[in-house]
Amino acid sequence: MRFPVSAFVLAGVVALASLPQALAQQVHEAASARFTVTKMVDDLDYPWGFDFLPDGSLLVNEVDGRMLWVSPGLDRRIEVSGVPAVRASGQGGLLDVVVSPDFAETGHVFLTYSEPGSGGAGTTAARATLQREGDAVRLADLTVIARMDKKTRGGRHFGSRIVPAPDGTVFVTTGDRGDPDRAQDPFDHAGSVLRVARDGGIPADNPFADGAKALPEMWSTGHRNIQGAAIEPDTGRLWTVEHGARGGDEINVPRAGLNHGWPTISYGRHYSGAKIGVGTSAEGFEQPVHYWDPSIAPSGMAFYSGDAVPAWTGDLFVGALKDQLIARLEVEGGKVTGEEQLLVGDYGRIRTLRNGPDGTLWFSTDESDGALYRISAAP
Repeated sequence: MRFPVSAFVLAGVVALASLPQALAQQVHEAASARFTVTKMVDDLDYPWGFDFLPDGSLLVNEVDGRMLWVSPGLDRRIEVSGVPAVRASGQGGLLDVVVSPDFAETGHVFLTYSEPGSGGAGTTAARATLQREGDAVRLADLTVIARMDKKTRGGRHFGSRIVPAPDGTVFVTTGDRGDPDRAQDPFDHAGSVLRVARDGGIPADNPFADGAKALPEMWSTGHRNIQGAAIEPDTGRLWTVEHGARGGDEINVPRAGLNHGWPTISYGRHYSGAKIGVGTSAEGFEQPVHYWDPSIAPSGMAFYSGDAVPAWTGDLFVGALKDQLIARLEVEGGKVTGEEQLLVGDYGRIRTLRNGPDGTLWFSTDESDGALYRISAAP
């Protein structure tokens, strides 16, 4: 297998490891469908982000700072060199990874991570060229495209999803870093959705492109900790999911220049039980399209575009950490019209969901013995 000619390079050889294909599988019955879950890649240490390359191979980020390339047959893995330094502490580390839609021409991948710096760490997003020659894979020409300028201590709320949009721009999500008031500061990257060009430039149609009323890369503000984001295929709109406090996990459809209210409004309460802000609504703040109370601790999300389980095509799927489940959400006209909870407690903490190359749905588990699993039709 070879990547684009422009991406050829010889890097240092790294160790290979064998992986058995289809390690274990189980059939599940749900109200909506009968389906099979197959363990595909095991022996992963807290996998965070993963994505597929055009040939069916995989990139997997482990939170401590290791990126792996896994072969299409799942029988080899190579540690990728050239990964940036990360501060792996608490919820921080090497986080999301997304293969660019134009990878076949450019070799580009996007990644996010908690970048160390003066004062602590902050969410950073970068673009790099993935290069492979023989038994060596590396990231080359890494370019930061978005960065949380204010670095702070503590290991909470990095957000950290990255989503290429159909118009060629890139969305990056952040968290409030455990300091809620930062999410209401228009000149602070914390608690926001950022929108940049693929080279890190500012799109001319950004709502604050001139930087007068907010940072020019700001798309939306007032978010607590966005750990899931996906483009709705039919509309091209960005959907996000974020952690509430004690309750109040939210799904939002962030729009240009709008404020989603954290910490002035929330459907949750502080962990002490105290009220958050002024309540659940206030003038000038957007309402979520869906929320959970009590909290499920949501993480990755994906609109299922495959056909392996036809009853689910077009539905929105959200993984949950605390409640260890996948929520299947029916969406119509920009609203969530139904919810079904799948795999409750069966596989551990669900971190990331992706559409597989064969019409299936894949997910990862956020565990020290984490794995990647494939959901397909039951025989």
